[in-house]
Amino acid sequence: MTYTKQTPLSRRHFLAGAAAGTTVLTLHPYSVHAASNQAHLRIMETTDLHVHVYPYDYYSDKPIDTVGLARTAAHIVDIRNEATNSILLDNGDFLQGNPMGDYIAYERGMAEGDMHPVIAAMNAVGFDASTLGNHEFNYGLDFLMKSLAGANFPIVSANVVTERGASPREDKTLLKPYVILDRMVTDGAGAEHSIKIGMIGFVPPQIMNWDRRHLEGNVSTRDILEAARAYVPEMKEAGADIIIALSHSGIGSADETELMENASVPLAQVEGIDAIMTGHSHLVFPSSRYEGFAGVDAEKGTIHGKPAAMGGFWGSHLGVIDLMLENSGGEWKVAASASEARPISKRNEDRSITPLVESQDFVLASVAKDHEETLAYVRRAVGKTSAPLHSYFALVADDPSVQIVSIAQKWYIEEMLKGTEHEGLPVLSAAAPFKAGGRGGPEYYTDVPAGDVAIKNVADLYLYPNTARAVRVTGAQLKDWLERSAGMFNQVEAGKADQVLLNPEFPSYNFDVIDGVSYQIDLSQPSKYGPKGELEAPDANRIVDLSYDGAPVTPDQEFIIATNNYRASGGGDFPGAKGDTIVFEGPDTNRDVIVRYIVEQGTINPSADGNWSFKPLADTSVLFDTGPKAKDYLDDLTTLNIEAAGDGPDGFARFRITL
Repeated sequence: MTYTKQTPLSRRHFLAGAAAGTTVLTLHPYSVHAASNQAHLRIMETTDLHVHVYPYDYYSDKPIDTVGLARTAAHIVDIRNEATNSILLDNGDFLQGNPMGDYIAYERGMAEGDMHPVIAAMNAVGFDASTLGNHEFNYGLDFLMKSLAGANFPIVSANVVTERGASPREDKTLLKPYVILDRMVTDGAGAEHSIKIGMIGFVPPQIMNWDRRHLEGNVSTRDILEAARAYVPEMKEAGADIIIALSHSGIGSADETELMENASVPLAQVEGIDAIMTGHSHLVFPSSRYEGFAGVDAEKGTIHGKPAAMGGFWGSHLGVIDLMLENSGGEWKVAASASEARPISKRNEDRSITPLVESQDFVLASVAKDHEETLAYVRRAVGKTSAPLHSYFALVADDPSVQIVSIAQKWYIEEMLKGTEHEGLPVLSAAAPFKAGGRGGPEYYTDVPAGDVAIKNVADLYLYPNTARAVRVTGAQLKDWLERSAGMFNQVEAGKADQVLLNPEFPSYNFDVIDGVSYQIDLSQPSKYGPKGELEAPDANRIVDLSYDGAPVTPDQEFIIATNNYRASGGGDFPGAKGDTIVFEGPDTNRDVIVRYIVEQGTINPSADGNWSFKPLADTSVLFDTGPKAKDYLDDLTTLNIEAAGDGPDGFARFRITL
């Protein structure tokens, strides 16, 4: 499993043209101060690229400065100029994750000999090795293997098994578990030496659940730590001087448990591993995000004393580990290390973005044709909707734009929970309107007419790149979740006309509608919770007639609620969603779930089912403001006694609801 390439690890000849015009940077201190028996090795990492080559948001159909391997490549060029020796690695999740990936998988396909665009871009940049992430399996094994065939670099994975042996070393793995690269390094005196650099890769074992339909019966997974303890000694026996773990696994608990998803902390304790590249979490290391984690030094960038890095996601950062290697008695050892994560952009105090690098033309050119084809793909229909998708009345009635998100989330979570201990529990779905006027103005609404739905329309339905989650709650928590959501409304006095309905301090993205149960909101009651989730009226009961499948919900009844990572982890401070009830953390964004649902259904029926409403109050009316185009959809609101009530402020239209 030795991959021989007797070329120096210094700057690559094919990047000479790309680097032309770039200011040559001062050598890194390790390179400057290396002695005759020392060599500075700079290890670079991308992770969770998710097919983001161009700095472009295909959902909103516009360029952006926060993503793209073409931008990250600028750092790579500079770093190859800063260090005497360098190596570039990818840590997985490169094959899926944006519309370009879906276009290749669902539309163009991969025949034998075809080149996947992200592989073409990685070849152009000059990666030395990679591992698999969990998303590599989303399109099936045949698509995966055809895509990998075009790589000019080895791709390793130690814990995905096609034939299971008595121990990992007797397994037949889908890919090589590890690779040992024969390289030449230049020491501080300018002399060249041979060195064997071992790379071993790991993926979360949870792929067997996340992509069961593709993997069950074809492959199985080993525990990450079990595989590492088997193969790392073998790599040493094979002559590896240093070993780098490509851990597509986050930085989590220091306590080892079986089949850990985020196993990078205990992995660092495996003897023989010299450095760890982490990923999967879409976070940055070193960073203050990991202060206080057991075994982790968030300032030095080490895990159990070993250097580590995590380069964000979508090309947002380049993870960098500097190793000062020292040769003693013919053996290379790590004498010193440093870690960093270089960003490609900076977010300013006013929320604007300043790019820190420019795109590298040679990377853009490698996928230019695929980029243009993807633009055509996102601009054309991938399905149809039988009813308009608008959010003009999303805060006052069951709404089609929220309904389709709920339907797609429920469809996804039900599939993901098959074969788990949670299968069979009622699955509900929580979704909120993101574009509902407010500070966004009278045009800030979702408005997709009946008919064709393009992928870029999904950005109108779901603004944020959240990932899918599921929580397990009781009936009591479910009711309080809805009580928290009902803080959207001001208290109303029965028998009084034209009272203001909406609380302007309550953001629309915290108005969760829960599909799968039916309920009414009694506006005559005070809100139990304040705008930020603070308990204000413990005895208040706005949620009435809460039922599931025609029967009242009991406090001890159990439910699964499909939602997103923001809400499930405590965003908005909702009862039942504080991070301690999560039973499933999906690898997919909610946007991707919606797109997949539309593609699979062909024609979607987002008509709201009217599962929630206001409790009738005699001789009572309320006023609310929405976008002027809402008048076009008034006839659709058969569940509300609603009428136009003139103009609202700042270009909004005003409507009256008789309760």
